[in-house]
Amino acid sequence: MLFVIYALAACSSREFESVVIKGSDTEVNLALDLSETFMENDEVISIAVTGGGSGSGIAALINRKCDIANSSREFKSSEKELAEERGIEVIPIIFATDALAFITHPSAGVDSLTVAQIGAIYRGEITNWKELGGNDLAISLYGRQGNSGTFSFVQEKILQGEYSNEMMQMNGTAQILEAVKADQSGIGYVGIGYIVDKNGKQTEGINVLAIKENDIAPAVSPVNIQAIIEGKYVVTRPLYQYINGKPKGKLKEFIQFELGEVGQEIVKRNGYFPVTPKDIELNTIQGIYE
Repeated sequence: MLFVIYALAACSSREFESVVIKGSDTEVNLALDLSETFMENDEVISIAVTGGGSGSGIAALINRKCDIANSSREFKSSEKELAEERGIEVIPIIFATDALAFITHPSAGVDSLTVAQIGAIYRGEITNWKELGGNDLAISLYGRQGNSGTFSFVQEKILQGEYSNEMMQMNGTAQILEAVKADQSGIGYVGIGYIVDKNGKQTEGINVLAIKENDIAPAVSPVNIQAIIEGKYVVTRPLYQYINGKPKGKLKEFIQFELGEVGQEIVKRNGYFPVTPKDIELNTIQGIYE
């Protein structure tokens, strides 16, 4: 009995820590899986994960409302200025790589597009699938809201201009997926982890477009893992986590877990890709592995 009492006292004397993660809808399921696995092996940490978009996560970090801001984009210059004004030392960490997939309803009748064609679709310059060799259906556009890092990434990487006013802005990636499934004319964009499950099985009811960098380049599918690894798929991006200052305590342990062997296996299990040597270099500069 005395041993039990001493053991309980020892446990209760250990400092309990909580970590709040908020932001990117693309990253939320991955962050949940990483958090749950870490907590299974550490009884003195509580990790809360919510989505809301990259902009929401960054705003929460700047306002000291979270410990980690998940973001599928870099900080904007205005956000950096505001963070500096509020004494936030923004430290970027790259913990995974995402391949952004463009999906259509199978009825669209199109299997591959160039980057330029996708840009023209989302700018509203191409409005019917028959213009691209598909069926005679007026194109329905689905995308994210303006506070989403994916919204910004597609705009900068693909559109290089403004979105069509006809695009329906959805609250989350899962909503885009379900909307395209239900709309014969639909096209949307989602993180690769939303269309490939942990067993590598592709989501039913959608067509995943192969993408060509230009008219003469080969069409490459984002579900082709080897093509992603070899850098042949053009629409890839780093997935960020931002923190305030150098991490300490359980926060640091959790981040190191994410970047370690087990964490990176979880990244792959969720359909994403591990950090690259260039990413590791950035994380090393930030002192994350120390």
